[in-house]
Amino acid sequence: MLSPLIKEIVALPATSQDVTVHGWVRTKRELKNLTFVEVNDGSCFDGIQCIFDRSRAGAGDADSMAADLSALSTGASVEIRGCLVPSPASGQAVEVAAYSITVIGEAPVETYPLQKKRHSLEFLREIAHLRARTNTFGAVARVRSRLACGVHEFFQSHHFQYIHTPIITANDAEGAGAMFQVTTLDLGNLAASGTALDFGKDFFGKRAYLTVSGQLEAETYATALSRVYTFGPTFRAENSNTTRHLAEFWMIEPEMAFATLEDNMALAEEFLKFLFTLVLKDCAGDLAFFDAHIEKGITSTLQSVIDSHFTHITYTDAVAELEKNAATFAFKPFWGCDLQSEHEKFLTEKVAGGPVIVIDYPKEIKAFYMKLNDDEKTVRAMDVLVPRLGEIIGGSQREENLTKLAKGITGLGIPLENYSWYLDLRRYGTVPHAGFGMGFERLIQYVTGMANIRDVIPYPRAVGQAEF
Repeated sequence: MLSPLIKEIVALPATSQDVTVHGWVRTKRELKNLTFVEVNDGSCFDGIQCIFDRSRAGAGDADSMAADLSALSTGASVEIRGCLVPSPASGQAVEVAAYSITVIGEAPVETYPLQKKRHSLEFLREIAHLRARTNTFGAVARVRSRLACGVHEFFQSHHFQYIHTPIITANDAEGAGAMFQVTTLDLGNLAASGTALDFGKDFFGKRAYLTVSGQLEAETYATALSRVYTFGPTFRAENSNTTRHLAEFWMIEPEMAFATLEDNMALAEEFLKFLFTLVLKDCAGDLAFFDAHIEKGITSTLQSVIDSHFTHITYTDAVAELEKNAATFAFKPFWGCDLQSEHEKFLTEKVAGGPVIVIDYPKEIKAFYMKLNDDEKTVRAMDVLVPRLGEIIGGSQREENLTKLAKGITGLGIPLENYSWYLDLRRYGTVPHAGFGMGFERLIQYVTGMANIRDVIPYPRAVGQAEF
């Protein structure tokens, strides 16, 4: 049977019951005959203080304890036994009056890189295999875990079926390229010999790629199971070395049959409010740390989103508002432009004073599968914008008309046979349907206030970065 975690131990009544603490040493402090050792096992933000009173031990035990404690340093793994007692110190209800310690694994001060001092996030990215032991990245990991579980809780409670869409695909869901190619061909030998590439001889008999989205495959199951969602890794080979881009990231993508853009907007708003409520409740200690040390006002921002009613505005009206204040922007807004982050923040913070859902974008700047409006200039797209970040969700009502969808595909110069299976959804029992996508790492950035997206995923993959 597994021994209790520190999260469980600190919740026990302080009745001098025996406990066994496993974890890694954060700090050690000496005071006369007392040694204070703080141990953390990652199960919660706070560790537990274990106090060794050498004056109460027998001569032999005191010598043995002193030897064990002298070998103790930050990062060492330990097993400590003692009694759980009330703590007179502020900020903690209980502590351990320890009577034995076993050092399981040492962490030599000379070489262990995580000593008791503040480390830069840039430095910690270089030791991603150890950074989860810090306060910051331990908190990020716990928030990420709770939100991932919350995603499933939300959709399961709304009767969505969880489906696994392929990671290897022959289709570009976005129609915009920037995909990683998958091949078993020996490209080096082919190039050296001057032999032309023949993907018909490749593993799949055609060009194959890592997926940029599970949306199209999710649509196929939505038109059979009514409500589905996929939550998994996606990949984009964009040569963007910024704080907002990753080459490998996770996407949450629900799809609903018999649904309109209005249904989509309502679901997106409810989804965000559910997740923010969940994380405020279940990760209070971690969020308090982020609020105090990463970005002030995190918790109040999340609560304000929960308490707000999302404003709806058309793209055309949004651009009109932006044009009134064009002088304040580095990128001048105009009808037909992609809204920039500065525009999105202005709409939420200055125009609406809260979350905004922008709808009906020009068809030229949106994907081929989005439903064309009657004006034939705009599509039934939506972007959900939140204060401090900008876009957090993007989605649309999908085009269910076969003729219009086929025209959109051929307009991109893509052969229709590449999407024959996708067009079948419109040939056989077509229905209005809608869905959206949310980058999981973008969500975690918003909740934690972490500025760089590479700090909210365990092992970031970006341009020139594939270590660990």
